[in-house]
Amino acid sequence: MNRKVTHFAGTEIIDEYFVDVGWSELREKRNAALKETDWRFMSDQSPSEEWVTYRQFLRDLPENFSGDNANAACDAWHEYDIPE
Repeated sequence: MNRKVTHFAGTEIIDEYFVDVGWSELREKRNAALKETDWRFMSDQSPSEEWVTYRQFLRDLPENFSGDNANAACDAWHEYDIPE
């Protein structure tokens, strides 16, 4: 999830800015990301430690960035090195 918005005219950047993200939007996208990766944790799969750590990071976002820090949580998620 990325808060940075970039507007182009052809290949030239004409405007860049960050948008605010609310907790409801962040949780919605986080829940979708968890659901999309559930298959990696089925009984016939062996998820890597990176996937275990990433999913724990997603589950912990609201706790680790409580209050009005949805933007900080979004930025941390954007900077996270998501496993392949």
